[in-house]
Amino acid sequence: MDLQRGTAASTSRIVQLRDETSAGRGTFVAESPTAKKALSERQLIWMMALLMALNAFGIDAILPALDNLAGSLGATGNSRQFVVGAYLISAGIGALVPGSFADRYGRRPVLFVGLAVYIALSIACSLVNDFTTLVALRAIQGFGAAAIIALPPAIIRDRVGGDKMARMMSLIFVIFLIVPAIAPTIGQGILELAGNWRWIFAAMAAAGTVMSIWVYTRLPETLDEEDRIPIRIPTIVRNMRHSVTLRETIGYTLGSALVFGGLFGFINSSQQLIGEAFGAGDLFPLIFAMCAGAMSIANWSNSRIVERFGARRVSHAALFVFIGVAGLQLWFAQQPDESLWTFVPLMAANMALLGFIGANFGSIAMEPFKHIAGAASSAQSFLRLTTGAGLGALIGFMYDGTARPLASALLITAVVSLIFVLFSERGELFGAPREQDVEDGAAA
Repeated sequence: MDLQRGTAASTSRIVQLRDETSAGRGTFVAESPTAKKALSERQLIWMMALLMALNAFGIDAILPALDNLAGSLGATGNSRQFVVGAYLISAGIGALVPGSFADRYGRRPVLFVGLAVYIALSIACSLVNDFTTLVALRAIQGFGAAAIIALPPAIIRDRVGGDKMARMMSLIFVIFLIVPAIAPTIGQGILELAGNWRWIFAAMAAAGTVMSIWVYTRLPETLDEEDRIPIRIPTIVRNMRHSVTLRETIGYTLGSALVFGGLFGFINSSQQLIGEAFGAGDLFPLIFAMCAGAMSIANWSNSRIVERFGARRVSHAALFVFIGVAGLQLWFAQQPDESLWTFVPLMAANMALLGFIGANFGSIAMEPFKHIAGAASSAQSFLRLTTGAGLGALIGFMYDGTARPLASALLITAVVSLIFVLFSERGELFGAPREQDVEDGAAA
């Protein structure tokens, strides 16, 4: 794929796309500098953030109600965590599907399918009377709604690349993380007002409906006609394989999967950990909000510095500090008298550090794939979510009444993540800032 930049005074770019049906001849397409101005950058950031936040709300709002839900449906022990884990794992598997369809038919129609599934399954979950059925419905919901997770990075990549994409994704995470910060409080409020966990799922359906109306009325199609790729299984497989095997990016995809696996482990076990191990169940929404809030503030800070220092320098430094903080967490967890007031600040610190890692790792991994952004985002989301969610479920299920399993997992995953990054960077860390657009690594 050849990407040539013109020298004209306008900002139009000339993109050379090579299609398998063109017998090796390049097709030149002029991209107008005003073609994507229907939605401002600020509006786009808010919309993508709140789309992704639907998933966070679907996970975190139900956390305060897990005891109530488990008692109502007869779930026992750690099995209540499956309500969260089933959604996360299925979303990771489902992420393989929407990208290629979005590269062929556009981002909007595929996004609407995901929203429709999210709404319909939220309603279905509110009506179940059996725990196994609820877990199955959550798995289907996660699979079908994967487009809400996989497509926002592709939509952003349609417009920008490089460290600017990292800045925009950081701003998206600032807004996105407000939802998990307040979702448990909202869930707790719904539970207290309505007296039934089912109304939390009804609230999810309502939120999905509002977002569907906003997307329908305001989001233009961001995929250029010339960039549409026919549904050809060999091409899709090759593009997806390339996006998750390219040495320059695979370490970042797997690295983010591992560190976020630790985060998912915290989410899965947080209600039991804070309520049972530290006896602070009444403070759970506040503590969860503090941790998520720290991550949101870090993402905002990242958006202010990443274009100056570069996504690599910022994320590499954050990963080293993360390892140090995780080591402290493990040391405190080994003490017989660990208190809530040592656990919470360290957990909040590591969640803040994830704010300097997540968006930057994701943007670096998407750099080479401008013209196959849908397939690349799907494949990378699949690998990231299935690995992270599976690991998170395992960590959560290992809960033993203490913070030791979580602390051990955070340290181990961070160290292995560093090894993967070293592989991608060929042993050289703290690279300089990158230009906005780079050459594609695969043919469409």
